[in-house]
Amino acid sequence: MLDRLTIRQFTLIEELDIEFGRGLNIITGETGAGKSIIVDALLLLFGERGSAEYVRKGAAKAIIEGSFRIAGNQQINTILQEYEIEHNDNVLLLRREISEKGTSRSFINDSPVPLGVMRLLGEQLVDFHGQHEHQSLLRPEAHVRFLDAFEEVEPHLKAYEHLFATLRAQLHEAEDLAARQQSLREQAEFRRFQLEEITQINPQPHEEEQLEQELALRENAERLYDLTYRLATLLYDAEDSVHDRLVHAKHLLEELAHIDKEFLDYQRECQSAITMVGEIAKHAQRYRDTIEFQPERLEEIRYRLQQLARLRKKYGGTAELFAKWEELKNDVMSAEDIEHAHERIQHAIENTRVQLAEAAYRLSEQRKRVAARVEKTVVTTLQTLGMPHIRFAVNFSREVAVGSGMNEMFVLLDGERVVAYPNGAERVEFLIAANPGEDLKPLARIASGGEISRVMLALKAALAESERLPMMVFDEIDTGISGRIAQKVGKTMKELSKYPQIIAITHQPQIAALADTHIMVEKRQTATSTRISAVVLTAEERVYEVARLLSGEEITNAALEGARELVRAE
Repeated sequence: MLDRLTIRQFTLIEELDIEFGRGLNIITGETGAGKSIIVDALLLLFGERGSAEYVRKGAAKAIIEGSFRIAGNQQINTILQEYEIEHNDNVLLLRREISEKGTSRSFINDSPVPLGVMRLLGEQLVDFHGQHEHQSLLRPEAHVRFLDAFEEVEPHLKAYEHLFATLRAQLHEAEDLAARQQSLREQAEFRRFQLEEITQINPQPHEEEQLEQELALRENAERLYDLTYRLATLLYDAEDSVHDRLVHAKHLLEELAHIDKEFLDYQRECQSAITMVGEIAKHAQRYRDTIEFQPERLEEIRYRLQQLARLRKKYGGTAELFAKWEELKNDVMSAEDIEHAHERIQHAIENTRVQLAEAAYRLSEQRKRVAARVEKTVVTTLQTLGMPHIRFAVNFSREVAVGSGMNEMFVLLDGERVVAYPNGAERVEFLIAANPGEDLKPLARIASGGEISRVMLALKAALAESERLPMMVFDEIDTGISGRIAQKVGKTMKELSKYPQIIAITHQPQIAALADTHIMVEKRQTATSTRISAVVLTAEERVYEVARLLSGEEITNAALEGARELVRAE
């Protein structure tokens, strides 16, 4: 529950320090006094977006601080532990600061936190209901959220939402794979032709260089044969060959060396030359013997080089040719992989769809159990609130999936393809009949503002029994109801406040008289300034404020007596 709210430099508020109590906390004041500014401050404290407009003129920043008792609230403790925020089990201090430039800072127990954490805590601490929320009851899509607010529904909803997200992701993956398959399929014929063309020729690395070299040799075979023949003859085979001449020179050098040792080195050099000439001649002879005259091989090489040149010209070069060949081979493998992946994801989709259908059924059954309680509580509450012939029902319906594709958000329930929504496989709508003999109809077709207010209060009363939220805020939900009904609304709020703490802004004296804590808001204006104050009223001050609500500015003795009776009737 909220113990204390401190507001500084916030719009028209210079400084307010309000203490709240258990049960029913009523805020009253004249129209335009600033009551709703307090609600705005609470909304900002719980994570609503702020702006520089909220900062009081001339101030550097606005500050809103709330002190809460949270004993035993496990959800809040879990959030605090997750974000490593130091705390004890009893007190939680929230603070929000908004600068004159519009920047914002948030603190929990003096530790700075992201604004999202304040929102998370707000979801666990408070339920706001203002006049604008009447309109939410006129929208059927909002009705399911009332049922899902019950604690026993939440785990079933989370399980469903997880499977829904999984199925949606799988369907997106399947669509992506199908698109890739289609793209490959559209190009398949041309790519298959390219792959077959390259694979049939089967080029090899460095093949052209080797063939060019072989071609050069084979095209010059006769010349090579002639040259090697003449070289071998000159060096070794002729009658007056170089070899024979060197042998004769060697004999001369031997004779000279016998006379003068100076010729010994030259004699050895001459012997080396003889050996070298012999080796060259033998290599020329061996080379000549390997030369083949094969015109057909020459044509094969020329044709092969033409094939390779055509591929190279078509695909932009040797490196590009091999890169393209590898790409085409990978495309074939990729197409097979995509096909297998598509088969796997379709199998996974079928499994997830079965699990989602089971989760949808469990969620629906739990909602229906809660709906039965809600129907009973709402009818009982509305009868108390002056609608004795009221009938109220929660209607569940399914939408048949009209599409025929498998890649759609649907589940099979009771043999039907049913549309799967992010929050379940059904629509929920509140139906009501206010008068005898009337058929149940959607809320949007019934109802005055006063009736909608009472229905909303009855739904809140049903929700309060789940004891999930320690605090509820009502901002003038008594608009459009009579004094007699207002008293019944007040008693219902009083009874409701046994579960959560309630803070309610009202103009109805019948409701104000039932306050456990009564706070009056006043606006004081001078020629140069406007200030808002708020005080907790004493017992006698409460009587005067209720009398003011009864009679207006002039508080008569009759109004005071009426106010005392209302307060005593509490």
